[in-house]
Amino acid sequence: MLRRSGSLSLVVALLLSSGCCAGMMMMHRDSHEHSSKTTKSPHAGHAAEPARAAGGIRGETLTLQRGDAQITCYLARPAGDAPAPGLLLIHEWWGLNDWVRAQAERFAKRGYLALAIDLYRGEVARDSEHAHELMRGLTDERAIADLTTAFEYVSTHSQVRGARVGVIGWCMGGGLALKLAIAEPKLACTVVCYGRPVTDVEQLRRIRGPVLGIWGQRDRGIEVEPFRAALESAGVRATHHVFPDAGHAFLNENNARGYHAEQAAKAWEVIDGFLDAELTQ
Repeated sequence: MLRRSGSLSLVVALLLSSGCCAGMMMMHRDSHEHSSKTTKSPHAGHAAEPARAAGGIRGETLTLQRGDAQITCYLARPAGDAPAPGLLLIHEWWGLNDWVRAQAERFAKRGYLALAIDLYRGEVARDSEHAHELMRGLTDERAIADLTTAFEYVSTHSQVRGARVGVIGWCMGGGLALKLAIAEPKLACTVVCYGRPVTDVEQLRRIRGPVLGIWGQRDRGIEVEPFRAALESAGVRATHHVFPDAGHAFLNENNARGYHAEQAAKAWEVIDGFLDAELTQ
């Protein structure tokens, strides 16, 4: 069953089934709604010294090694050294930009050790055409291999070890979050923010943790109902929230054509409540 998130209270969680993502080589029909302009990533190729960010959290750029591949990430840690749940962040088709780093810091302030991975090897899209080019150059195989490496780093981090680890992704990253949930059974929970789903029930059966779907009612590129039905058939616990008057990428305030402040605020409440329930309790 699908719930709409209206102007009053947050919708109640439902028992559904698991989630999967479609091939990310397919361009989202609403990708033109993204309008943020970005520049080449300033990330260095090696780990930086931790820097104190606002609110006492610690942020640093680091490099993970997978064979010959070097994977740049931004790590935001809560103040202090108390044990913390882990959260992996997967960027939109723009790449690991300031907005994604800001989300990592936001989650760190809420008590999570948050790792935002750079799947584009240091590049950040200049415009939509460049973003499409970068996305097309990223294969599912490489993306999941990089994400698995990042998951292993977070789950074995001294501040996280023994705690739960979840994942959240937006747009392209939402689809990849689902693919990671299929590939990694130790993942505690998955948040898909308007990521393209698939409906292969056999793949969805591999997901072990609950799934939260965040969707915009006006997002013409995504059909939620077939995904909901496939999840239910796969027997995975899931909750879907569809936000009225919201389109694609409505959570990103840099998306001038699609950002919806009112619905974004409600969606963040849903996301925070879900992650707190699944990772901190």
